[in-house]
Amino acid sequence: MALLSIANLELSLGDRKLLTGVNLTLEAGEHVGMVGRNGCGKSTLLKLIAGIGAFKPDAGQVQVARNATVGYLHQDPNLDLDRTLREEAGSAFAHLDELHKMLEQLAHDMATAEGNELDKLLKQYEQTEQAMHSAGGYDVDHRIDATLHGLGLEDYVFDVKVGALSGGQRGRLALAKLLLSEPDILLLDEPTNHLDIAARQWLEEFLSTFRGAVLLVSHDRWLLDRAVAKICEMESGRLVEYPGNYAKFRELRAERRIAQQRDFEKQQTYIKQQQQFIDRYRAGQRARQAQGREKRLERFKRDESLDRPMESQEINIRIAPAQRPGDLIVTADQLTKGYDGKPLFRGFSIVVKRGDRVGVIGPNGAGKSTLINCLLGHVPPDSGTTRVGPSVDVGYFRQSHDHLDLSRTIVEHLRYAVPGGTNVGGEQAARDLAGAFLFSGDEQDKPLTVLSGGERSRCVLAGLVASGHNLLVLDEPTNHLDIASAERLEQAITLFTATPEGYGQQSSGGGTVILITHDRMLLENLVDQLIILDGHGHAKHFVGSYSDYLESQRQATPAPTAAPAPPKPKAVVTEKPTKNSSRGGGGGGVSLEKLEARIVKLESQLANIDKQLADPEIYRDGKKVKDLQTQRQKLRNELTPIEEEWSRRAEGA
Repeated sequence: MALLSIANLELSLGDRKLLTGVNLTLEAGEHVGMVGRNGCGKSTLLKLIAGIGAFKPDAGQVQVARNATVGYLHQDPNLDLDRTLREEAGSAFAHLDELHKMLEQLAHDMATAEGNELDKLLKQYEQTEQAMHSAGGYDVDHRIDATLHGLGLEDYVFDVKVGALSGGQRGRLALAKLLLSEPDILLLDEPTNHLDIAARQWLEEFLSTFRGAVLLVSHDRWLLDRAVAKICEMESGRLVEYPGNYAKFRELRAERRIAQQRDFEKQQTYIKQQQQFIDRYRAGQRARQAQGREKRLERFKRDESLDRPMESQEINIRIAPAQRPGDLIVTADQLTKGYDGKPLFRGFSIVVKRGDRVGVIGPNGAGKSTLINCLLGHVPPDSGTTRVGPSVDVGYFRQSHDHLDLSRTIVEHLRYAVPGGTNVGGEQAARDLAGAFLFSGDEQDKPLTVLSGGERSRCVLAGLVASGHNLLVLDEPTNHLDIASAERLEQAITLFTATPEGYGQQSSGGGTVILITHDRMLLENLVDQLIILDGHGHAKHFVGSYSDYLESQRQATPAPTAAPAPPKPKAVVTEKPTKNSSRGGGGGGVSLEKLEARIVKLESQLANIDKQLADPEIYRDGKKVKDLQTQRQKLRNELTPIEEEWSRRAEGA
């Protein structure tokens, strides 16, 4: 039975039709990604499913299976500001507090009960304890800590009041609280906002083993490649389904667009031919036949005509540095910098050459922006030297846009605020550039003050890549961009850094890029070397792609062996009261050594399944993913009681 069914859902906002006949079904264990341009209705659809917000559908229905719970990640989470971070995270298990109280009361009542009354209380106790075990039981504290750590929240903020947390910390807390609650249907709207790479990896692993249904709205293509088995694209108010992960979606969508274009062209040819006949014979002996065709053509246009397919996402503009720099762009030797006695990096050296594409990665607060500012000479290092090469012209994209004249339109910004007048000059060139970055028609004449954060970022990026700079430094450029815009930026930077044909307005390529980002797909598609900060005062330079770096990390990690399992910590075991004070040994007489061997075997099988689930190619086969997730859950269900028995007997040994 489906956990969620959406049928013919429609919603209008004023004169705008936002949702038009949306249909979707989610089964238990099904993980679906939803993509589409900013403002196309993805977040609105999630709110309609969750039953929140001011909007009600104009038509259609949303049905959630009986007793199924829905969890929604709010962009503006409702948190108790007076609780500590850890207390607020623990509130996801408020129902367990009630079960604890029930167990205590039952134990108290059994102390004086006898006969049938005691039997009844024992049965209630057993049922309540089973409910507690199913809900997480005595493993709650570990789960809370593991989830908070996994999302990048460290111990030192656990006792900080929620009201004193930063916006990013509150966002991660809200996500942690939602994941801990384990709803049957998980609705995630941009969950990777505020997450660094390590936290995004943790979230991927969590979703790969999550048994409920997931509807994930995300601009993180790397996550979509690894966490879902189907993509739904919001297009013209409808959801179009594609099996497989994001990479498969791009392939299938391209094929669909080609077929759509072919059908559209055939239909336009048919309409043209019919109109020619009508115009030719409108007056004369065949006028009645022409009139009949005209009526049929009008009905055809009204009822059967196809919309023009969405345009290709290819950039058709040549962009390049206006001036050729020397071979050496930035040279740094033994750079060291820290604040308040805490080192950010020590003894870091690098040579950035013309045409290099350098990615900078590390945890939030590790000092990525500080390192780049030291390299550029904007911030003095504590020790070491840095030198920017002659004729290097730096274009710096910062996350803040305080320098913009917000009264100017997009075209005016690209014509007058950008050095070099978009590097090609003239209003038409500015409009071409705006179009290349997905501003079309009347949008190009909007003032910057009315643009969303993503639109403003897109406008600034368009100006930067076309303004003649030969070194672009981009600090989290995709934070507010949808997927189409991020892919457009990739294309622009690829052109910007391509092997030059010469320099000046008619050339393309030859630029250098330094990219600070948590966007792993952007890193994978663009950079050829990395600067890695670990957040503990170390920075290193790695030559190779992001995938090469991940592979080097895997090779550096010792492979697991089939050695006997290490001693396990003693578990907290609550003894269930019985009519007598004795308790059987359990385990059916199986020796402790055999239990250990069984645990090792099950853990090995789980590790093998986790390895398969970590491979993005597996998500092209939705059935295979479901089978693996089912196998994994069966193994976990088998392993848990064996581990509990091992712990109980080891404790009594």
